Amino acid sequence: MTICIVGAGSIGCYVGGRLAASGTQVTLVGRAAMQDRVGRGMRLVDLNGESLEVTPEFSTDPSVASAADLVIVTVKSGANKHVADQLRPVLTEGAVVLNLQNGIHGGADLRAGLPGHRVVTGMVGFNVVRDGATFHRTTAGDIMAGTDPIWATYGEAFAAAGLPVEQRPDMDAVLRAKLLLNLNNAINALSGMPLRAELGIRDFRRCLSMAQLEALHVMGRSGPAPAKLTELSPALMARALRVPDPVFRRLGSKVLAIGPTARSSMADDLAAGRATEVDWINGAVVDLAGEAGMKAPVNARLVSLVHDAERAIHAVWGGRELLAELRAAGE
Repeated sequence: MTICIVGAGSIGCYVGGRLAASGTQVTLVGRAAMQDRVGRGMRLVDLNGESLEVTPEFSTDPSVASAADLVIVTVKSGANKHVADQLRPVLTEGAVVLNLQNGIHGGADLRAGLPGHRVVTGMVGFNVVRDGATFHRTTAGDIMAGTDPIWATYGEAFAAAGLPVEQRPDMDAVLRAKLLLNLNNAINALSGMPLRAELGIRDFRRCLSMAQLEALHVMGRSGPAPAKLTELSPALMARALRVPDPVFRRLGSKVLAIGPTARSSMADDLAAGRATEVDWINGAVVDLAGEAGMKAPVNARLVSLVHDAERAIHAVWGGRELLAELRAAGE
């Protein structure tokens, strides 16, 4: 069994590193800067603080995927067409593709660009923070993927790596639920704060509640209802975000069970001067609204503000200030 991870950022390195450490043959494909960081070894820290070290095979050339039975794509969703163009001429017959990405389209561009190959939709439910060559899992959550016969072949390897895969027949609903959670990525990026600190402030949670309730309204008119991935339903969670801070600290202890340095991937992208995934997260809500003949002004404003931040225009917002901005957009 040979696995190739295409798009070896924080999630790709953590998943690929865990698989490699448990004995699976894995090659990571990513940027030269990441190769420089991890090519001589990387450290993986799990949620309980236990760590292991592994020296992965790493390449900057996607053609190494020609040797893979399973290709796991962890690039940003906007790069899927480009990745499909790179993989199409090199994938062997029978190679399977698993996408582990944000967004609600489940690798549709990969599926369209790789005819003849099985593309399985997946989702990573936990956060990984990178510090140099150390990758630290900072939140609970599971890998979920579409119910598929491939897991008879690959499921044991993931389980042995401490990454059991929960098979789901309702991945469209799962991706919508994950999208609701990811709507905080933009708010976290604009706050300039770690996730736990940001979610501990009521005004920022009110911003997230507005974005989620708007998304739920749109989803009610279009496609399946989001799956229930937490103890509370998505609608109840969106409303619970608005309670005062002392109450939320008691009721939302699991939401706040995040490593103190963890930030959203969108915050990391802004800090590194990279383009973000906001068009595939908050922008996806705007697109769904348009398809249903509706508007999503709160999420549209978050998209605009993140794009401003990408250009270093008003990159950091206070909670009260951002809440007022989103309320004005929603009027």
